[in-house]
Amino acid sequence: MGDTCCDNSTMGTVVSAIQDELAGVYVHSVRLGPTPSADRNAGFLGNLNSQIDGVCEELSGVEELSNGVNMMGFSQGGLFLRALIQRCPALRVKTLVTLGSPHGGISKIPECASESDFMCNWMRRLASRGVYSWYIRDHVIQAQYFKDPERLDLYLEHNIFLPDINSDHRDGKVNEDYRARIAALDRMVLVKFGEDTLISPVSSTWFGFVDADGNDVPLKNTTLYTEDRLGLRALDEQGRLEFVTIPGKHMNVDDATLRAMVARYFGSGRVSDTRRKAAMRMQGEEEHMYF
Repeated sequence: MGDTCCDNSTMGTVVSAIQDELAGVYVHSVRLGPTPSADRNAGFLGNLNSQIDGVCEELSGVEELSNGVNMMGFSQGGLFLRALIQRCPALRVKTLVTLGSPHGGISKIPECASESDFMCNWMRRLASRGVYSWYIRDHVIQAQYFKDPERLDLYLEHNIFLPDINSDHRDGKVNEDYRARIAALDRMVLVKFGEDTLISPVSSTWFGFVDADGNDVPLKNTTLYTEDRLGLRALDEQGRLEFVTIPGKHMNVDDATLRAMVARYFGSGRVSDTRRKAAMRMQGEEEHMYF
């Protein structure tokens, strides 16, 4: 949200880190608009279903991805990549790593980093008029993964995106294709920021959420997991679902940590001795995991 695919100071540094750690690797950054401005705006205004269809068509024609691909998504981009995996059968995805991604939805529209950010503030003004109204739900990106825990009936009836990709239906219907494609991943890594205040609830980054009283409901206590509606339990029971916490605020990833993740999940698992080790805290453990 608020970024572009190829800005040298943001996503461009990610591309550089991956190429440095994995010599000769092909890297493709997903772009939603023909210009940097249009690409950034597409993170606020648009239709997620149409965007995912377009990206599926684009990536399906990239020859370098035909033998399999690893994916890394940041913030809402990780949610979109996960939906892309479920809906795009032409892609053979091996590992998905998401950082600060609201897989369970959001109960509050994210704040803007700056009062001068016109597009972000315009998005918030539109959303305040009613996330489930026909125009807002079809055109405001953040409304399409908004989930009001006190009005689940309206969410299930009117949200055009999240209930589908999370198999969150009143009748308990499960999309078997979605479940099979998630279960087929070699690994899914869910990264949470320890001081994240942008994503509410932060447990959403691990597929959790809150109930109507505001109590946290972790993934393993949800029907999504207990009924394995999405293949997550299958991944977990086979040791292919990882929950990771890194310190800091939303999207505050230093270069060493980013490179360590790239090496661990996409490469040999080793980081050059000349670089400092990066620490990650794993769910349910007190110690840090170093790699």
